[in-house]
Amino acid sequence: MARVYGVRISVVDREGRPQRFTWDGRIYTVRRIIDHWVTLRTDWTPAAHDRLPQRTFWRVEAGADRAPGVYELRHDSTTGEWLLARVWD
Repeated sequence: MARVYGVRISVVDREGRPQRFTWDGRIYTVRRIIDHWVTLRTDWTPAAHDRLPQRTFWRVEAGADRAPGVYELRHDSTTGEWLLARVWD
């Protein structure tokens, strides 16, 4: 079962790939990339932007001080913001 969060997180990445992230005061190390996909933002209009505003999603296995879990991270190329989108139990 997945829970939706949509909360801002800080992410350390290498060439756009998340390496670790901080959520709720804990540091989670990415152990494995499960899936990765890119979408266009729904509010995009050609006249309003010089480049395509993308949202990049990463489904990862990551862990802090306990057993790893599955997390979906989202990066917005327009704002540079990272969000924790979903967590699977």
